[in-house]
Amino acid sequence: MTIRALVFDAYGTLYDVQSVRSLAIDLCGDKGELVTQLWRLKQLEYSWLRSLMGTYEDFWPVTRAALEFSLVSAGITPTAALCEPLMSKYLRLDLYAEAKEALDALGGYTLAILSNGNPRMLEALVESSGLAGRFADVISVDRARSFKPDPACYALVEPALGVAPDEVLFVSSNGFDVAGAKQFGFKVARIERTAGAPAPQNSDVGPAEFARLVRGQAERLGLEPDWRVARLTDLAPLLKAMVP
Repeated sequence: MTIRALVFDAYGTLYDVQSVRSLAIDLCGDKGELVTQLWRLKQLEYSWLRSLMGTYEDFWPVTRAALEFSLVSAGITPTAALCEPLMSKYLRLDLYAEAKEALDALGGYTLAILSNGNPRMLEALVESSGLAGRFADVISVDRARSFKPDPACYALVEPALGVAPDEVLFVSSNGFDVAGAKQFGFKVARIERTAGAPAPQNSDVGPAEFARLVRGQAERLGLEPDWRVARLTDLAPLLKAMVP
């Protein structure tokens, strides 16, 4: 097996979607944590609903609709003064601390992003994090007019990079994305940052713990990742070990 390209998910893999939390707490007080977790869960749900219903809108209005839903659910009026700064944060999410080191160590491979973000969102994100020029392509699912895990999204990689599916190592921390990429035919590495976290003692869990329970492990769909690693910097040693 020869891996020629590594393709990264953006949200939750290279970029920390939880980095909206501090701003949400500043703006929403003690409901900020709840808004943060509802927002991410509903954002993904809306992307899947849009794909299944055949009513595609790009990730910006999907994300805005999910934010408004979350605020209303928490009993907060979704005013422009709340929504606009929170939405703007999605253009400058925090890069995971080890991401630049990990990408530096993968210099011998073609590197790309495949993300649900629209082109404007991804361009702003890559630019604000200092990763401009690091990737052969930053591929938005907007080209397919659907969202991951639709196979049409993963099919964008081959024409963009000129690599066959079995030459791609797809990297994601999201269980739905791991399953979709594996079903499509990519080799897949799952980033498991919360691996080993203890199970809750009872049902009295907060919103962050609930979100971790929903999204914190591989999905039970018979589509397991080929490799599980704790950090992005584990990828280079993993690939080195594959070389005969």
